[in-house]
Amino acid sequence: MPRQIYVLNKTKPVDSHPSVSYCDTFLTQLRGFTFRPRLSPDAGLILVGNRNSRLDSSIHMLFVSFDLTVVWIDSNMRVVDKVLARSWRPAYFSKQPAQYVLEIHPNRWDDFAIGDVVEFKDA
Repeated sequence: MPRQIYVLNKTKPVDSHPSVSYCDTFLTQLRGFTFRPRLSPDAGLILVGNRNSRLDSSIHMLFVSFDLTVVWIDSNMRVVDKVLARSWRPAYFSKQPAQYVLEIHPNRWDDFAIGDVVEFKDA
């Protein structure tokens, strides 16, 4: 089971920080949110890559039954892109290379903006 972390926005204050699963293995990333019935507004996933890349940080929404706010973060911990990912869509790619992909509840859209600096903290 992946460890839990908080994703803190260091650029602007956020009322509460999402507690996300730190997915740094192939199996945890493959599982993602597929076949899950719902997502709590305070939960999410962070998919961890080995380097900044548009291809390696791409995601799919096949077999995901709910929409997600997806935030791409580069190795400098800066938000480089974000999108509202719709369920059952084949693929989403960041406009800029990223090492981390934060997948959170759609209600958290305003928590992160392109250019924000983030920090990971153990939960």
